[in-house]
Amino acid sequence: MASLTAYEQLTRRLPDQPARWLVTGCAGFIGSHLVETLLRLGQVVVGLDNFATGHQRNLNEIENSLDASQWRKFLLIQGDIRDPQTCRAACEGIDHVLHQAALGSVPRSLVDPLATNAANIDGFLNMLIAARDAGVHRFVYAASSSTYGDHPALPKVEEAIGRPLSPYAVTKLVNELYADVFGRCYGFESIGLRYFNVFGPRQDPEGAYAAVIPRWTRAMLLDEQVLINGDGETSRDFCYVANAVQANLLAATTDNREAVNQVFNIALNERTSLNSLFALLRNALLEIRPEWTVPPAAYRDFRAGDVRHSQADITKARQLLGYAPTHRLDEGIRMAMPWYISRFS
Repeated sequence: MASLTAYEQLTRRLPDQPARWLVTGCAGFIGSHLVETLLRLGQVVVGLDNFATGHQRNLNEIENSLDASQWRKFLLIQGDIRDPQTCRAACEGIDHVLHQAALGSVPRSLVDPLATNAANIDGFLNMLIAARDAGVHRFVYAASSSTYGDHPALPKVEEAIGRPLSPYAVTKLVNELYADVFGRCYGFESIGLRYFNVFGPRQDPEGAYAAVIPRWTRAMLLDEQVLINGDGETSRDFCYVANAVQANLLAATTDNREAVNQVFNIALNERTSLNSLFALLRNALLEIRPEWTVPPAAYRDFRAGDVRHSQADITKARQLLGYAPTHRLDEGIRMAMPWYISRFS
């Protein structure tokens, strides 16, 4: 899933022997794409997941897409980042950590802030300590655009954040603070990636906290009405998963010292309204299934904890990481649509 640039830059930096990578949340959406890409590159990958939100079917899909020699380089540890001993065992002998494990979703955090805190702060700190003690070369972690909170400026630049609007946003801000402190106090190298609405195949479309693109696509395929929060003019910077994979590989392998112990926006620097997103999804579905009938969307109240508009300035990631998005929103939707059709029709 990574771009050609990411493959080339990673390959140039790899030693003669494959590096050892730990991907937490390996059975989840972004984590499974990272596992697949690394195995295709001939790397040795340890995956850690408690399957709270990840799925075995994602790992099965990877295994079916690889040859046997590639798959043999993957080791799964079923465990929880809230357990320090599990984190220590997973980090043993690891060169790079790609930390994706978390309890996502603003609404979930509003319902159960204790669970969100335990996974996203306690678990994050456990992983930082384990990686530091194991001598991991670099720790790349999933940060979040929710960190910008109520800051009104657009596009969002990394140095200007507001007050968090949800418990989830608080946990992601604390992650950045801990990573920065570990850099200052222990010389431990980390890079945070503030994801903006990443989407693509394997993103779970079911459940109360499903992201908007898989949830709406599933509804269209099951002949259900799409429900839009608010007036539909809320906007987001949607980012196809291949762009997020590229950013992780570049962050883990960069030799640019100015990039270390920094956070970066990972997105497209575009704004798309929910109304426009609905039209893009409907059109992509009808390109493949022109006989399909998609009911008009319905509108309901705005959702608590949501920001009105979000857009990323990706200048810093371009300049320091060499990040260059390879998939625009419409391209990503077209690439993901066959996967959703295979799941729900």
